[in-house]
Amino acid sequence: MQIGIDSFAASIQNPETGATIAPTERLRNLIEEIELADQVGLDIFGVGEHHREEFLDSAPTMILAAAASRTKNIRLSSAVTVLSAADPVRVFQEFATLDLISNGRAEMVVGRGSFVEAYPLFGLKLEDYESLFVEKLDLLLKIRDNLKIDWSGKHRPALHDQAVYPRPVQQELPIWIGVGGTPQSFARAGYLGMPLMVAIIGGQQHRFRPLIDLYREAGERSGYGPEKLKVGLHMFGFVGESTQQAADDFYPGYATMMSQIGKERGWPPITRAQYDATRSPHGAFLIGDPEAVVEKVLYTNEALGGVTRLDFQMTSAHLDHSKMLKAIELLGTKVAPAVRKELATASV
Repeated sequence: MQIGIDSFAASIQNPETGATIAPTERLRNLIEEIELADQVGLDIFGVGEHHREEFLDSAPTMILAAAASRTKNIRLSSAVTVLSAADPVRVFQEFATLDLISNGRAEMVVGRGSFVEAYPLFGLKLEDYESLFVEKLDLLLKIRDNLKIDWSGKHRPALHDQAVYPRPVQQELPIWIGVGGTPQSFARAGYLGMPLMVAIIGGQQHRFRPLIDLYREAGERSGYGPEKLKVGLHMFGFVGESTQQAADDFYPGYATMMSQIGKERGWPPITRAQYDATRSPHGAFLIGDPEAVVEKVLYTNEALGGVTRLDFQMTSAHLDHSKMLKAIELLGTKVAPAVRKELATASV
């Protein structure tokens, strides 16, 4: 199992102090976090894409390219690229360039996005939410798999015998489909034989097993083997010296971020009781000391029938930078090695 981190580069005002970290400092800290993740042996670091005031990741490939120059081994990915609101030609060019800069370490997770600000920003109609993604995914895959293409669609001008440059180092640039809880999205990824990245941001992770089984069944019916049908997870997680300390440190920023989003969507404010319930043994939050997190990761892997990748969503707007660095260190030096050892032993 690959273990990594996803970040949304959140920059939200602290309600207790009224302070907001300067954007320059926040991005500098983020690059340092990616650099440390590489040094402690984590496999992947993903950066989200948002077009909102409280996030600084509207151009994730810029952040990832900066990180590429300061890292050696860690893979660099989006989390996710809002493909519905982007031009697939430019998306491919940007990630191919990132692949060249990083010497073959670029990946992308593509999706429709959980926010809608990008649609009016780029002159798109929200009612085309589904058809935009389907069409643009088709074009992106054709660009990846062919030097020259002939393609036509509804939402973009046609391409005739057109080559797209540059080409990446990797013969097949990895593209994952990011999904939430829609059965059609799981089935589509299976039919296409594409790796699946599942966002599990609450509740109990075992409830996603039927959807993941649907993905695997759709892939098998389409003739794809297990090597193609990879399952990745994006889950809130944080590691501390003690479980109580980890929970207490992560909660304030998490609650502020989610309550702000919830206010826009008509959700009630997040409570500590809800948060603690989701940290329970079968809840979806991977928050605790290294031993507790290892146990939770192993449970998650078994409950979902085997997982290829697990990304810890560590974004917490008010968390002190030094505590974030410590959590990354513990994840890389304590959690990841223990998980790999347990899974290797189990497979013998």
